[in-house]
Amino acid sequence: MAKPHHASKAPTRWLRIGIPVFLVLLWFVGGSIGGPFFGKVDEVSTNDRSSFLPQSADATQVSERLPDFLGSDSIPAVVVVTGEEELADDDLADLQTVADDIAALDGVQDGVSPPIVSDDGDAAQIFVPIDSTGEVPQTVEDIRALLADELPSGLESWVTGPAGFTADLVEGFLGIDGLLLGVALIAVFIILVIVYRSPLLPILVLLTSVFALCVALLTVWWLAYAGIVVLNGQVQGILFILVIGAATDYALLYVARFREAVATGARRWDATVQAWRGSFEPILASGGTVIAGLLCLLLSDLATNRALGPIASIGIAFSVLSALTFLPALLALVGRAAFWPFIPKHELATIPDDLTQPVKGLWPRQARFVARHARTVWIVCTVVLLAGAVGVTQLKADGVPSSDLVLGASEARDGQDVLAEHFPAGSGSPVYVIVPQDELVDTVSVLEDSDGVESVAVASDDAPSGQASVTIEDGQPVFAAQGPPGTPAPTPAVSDGDVLVIGTLTDAADSVAAEDTVRELRAALDGTDALVGGETATDIDSNDTSIRDRTVIIPVILLVILLILMLLLRSLVAPLLLIGTVILSFGTALGVSALVFDGVFHFPGADPAVPLYGFVFLVALGVDYNIFLMSRVREESLVHGTRPGILRGLVATGGVITSAGLVLAATFAALGVIPILFLAQIAFIVAFGVLLDTFVVRSLLVPALSYDIGRAIWWPSKLSKRDAVAETPPSATQPAAEDGHPLTRAEYRRTLDS
Repeated sequence: MAKPHHASKAPTRWLRIGIPVFLVLLWFVGGSIGGPFFGKVDEVSTNDRSSFLPQSADATQVSERLPDFLGSDSIPAVVVVTGEEELADDDLADLQTVADDIAALDGVQDGVSPPIVSDDGDAAQIFVPIDSTGEVPQTVEDIRALLADELPSGLESWVTGPAGFTADLVEGFLGIDGLLLGVALIAVFIILVIVYRSPLLPILVLLTSVFALCVALLTVWWLAYAGIVVLNGQVQGILFILVIGAATDYALLYVARFREAVATGARRWDATVQAWRGSFEPILASGGTVIAGLLCLLLSDLATNRALGPIASIGIAFSVLSALTFLPALLALVGRAAFWPFIPKHELATIPDDLTQPVKGLWPRQARFVARHARTVWIVCTVVLLAGAVGVTQLKADGVPSSDLVLGASEARDGQDVLAEHFPAGSGSPVYVIVPQDELVDTVSVLEDSDGVESVAVASDDAPSGQASVTIEDGQPVFAAQGPPGTPAPTPAVSDGDVLVIGTLTDAADSVAAEDTVRELRAALDGTDALVGGETATDIDSNDTSIRDRTVIIPVILLVILLILMLLLRSLVAPLLLIGTVILSFGTALGVSALVFDGVFHFPGADPAVPLYGFVFLVALGVDYNIFLMSRVREESLVHGTRPGILRGLVATGGVITSAGLVLAATFAALGVIPILFLAQIAFIVAFGVLLDTFVVRSLLVPALSYDIGRAIWWPSKLSKRDAVAETPPSATQPAAEDGHPLTRAEYRRTLDS
């Protein structure tokens, strides 16, 4: 029965123009609203590590109750001053004047200590409480500027302590809005110009990425403003790179389909429809797979990991939406002119079923090479990848000192080194123990008996410095004011029946020795109601939680992605094969990275979250390329049979996967311009891993292994039972014709039939 005329009628000219124009205007409105929010991210972001811990962590509970004892929510800064020789009385008088001026600065709370001279007389330190709810980096910068202006000649100063490290960390993230985006976009533009040799197409692709990022950032900003998600510089940088890289990848897949349609002579609207139909499923499946993997981070106990899951998922969702609406609208309006001056006029290269026929082009030649040496190719690739994965044993991902988080110059790190030369290295970052008042004696005794604790004090409302030193004599606590001689003996501050014990650590708060001390204190106080917190305890709880997270989340991500691949490919064998290659690729990337980190960059170690983040990005994004390849292979296999379909799929997607891999590697490598250890390590792992996926796994290993297995990769779908004869590849042992040349596939079929 013939279709009604209106059912087959193409859209009118107004619709063919109106729909793309409407979509372009819609995205321009969203981008223009979201663009200004790039300069406002610091209004809703935080870099306080304690805010990322679960509420059940001891360090979190202690952090929340500290204001009850210290009178304010503050973060300490430590000013360290040294002279060319022993500090004289005049120097100390000048330092007291400086301390008074520091106390008058905005953001500095009451309780600035007088200059405390070291035992060797060569240095002095001043404790400065800074309002942690205010602009900590700005306050630290004001203190540093004041010291530079007022400190007498011959004296040198550093601002360190938790506030100093926070300021240096925030300064390290300052390049995210401008430098990071600029480097990433320039790198992507250069790669696209080289690949497509067109000045206009790269601009259209970058517009797709930038507008996706603008709208994603707008959404994330309001979620962070409402307190729904926790945003910090680390998550912000990853969001920027992930959206630029993923949106560009999805855009390139659509461009490849659009280019194929244009090459066959299709007009703009017809090319748009064909490209959209051909790319919709793989782009949606790829984006959905990445989102599913990222949302597994919601299982994390760390707020920063839980935040990255939905935040990055929002970015991926807008990347998919932009690639399926904004870019098609742009290309529908521009048409084949987007490829000028090299407008495609002929169908793309392909590979004949008869592998004895000559082929032209890089990918047809590689496809034939894979077909002729499939088993050798995948075995060699597997052995090489396994050899690289051995380096995983050298990866030190159990945490790094806070002083090493910032690469390059760090005044806080230099100041901590100077502090350790003249004072207990843990000055300014003590261990805090909240304990019931009736357990005070036992708790103080535990701290006094520890070799890692230099001195013990309690918070006191009536002590000039807010602290009173405490010792145990005849089973009773004895308190002494840390002030001028004759100061009355203070009493400890009590809140809900608890007191705050403060232990000055012998070692730097971010050192392994300090962590061992805190773990020993927790073990000794186990069975009591004591809560042990502070900077060192926060580091311990963060690292322990990260290790737990990666142990739980990585298997869940693998299972989720495996299920998605099974649904997409309607198979059990192919998804297992793909997951196996992705795991192998990730292991190699991590192993090689470990060797480079240790032997080339001499990094002090890695955060426990580095393997988790690397796994999420490499596996989720690596599966993207698997989906690009295997969805096309399945499409071709339905028409030509599995083995020819594998080769045709490789030829059809080789160019787009390679260019997409180069773009994604370049965008993640751009993270290296931010002088933060965590981001630099993620940049290398993901960039190297993506290149490995692109040039080895997706171009050689997966096609060769699939070709060697043949139609069984589609088991148990019906596709695994089709074209049994066509699946037998020509080989050197195959019968030859009378002229001595190998039989063609058709001749070989007739031979078998006879």
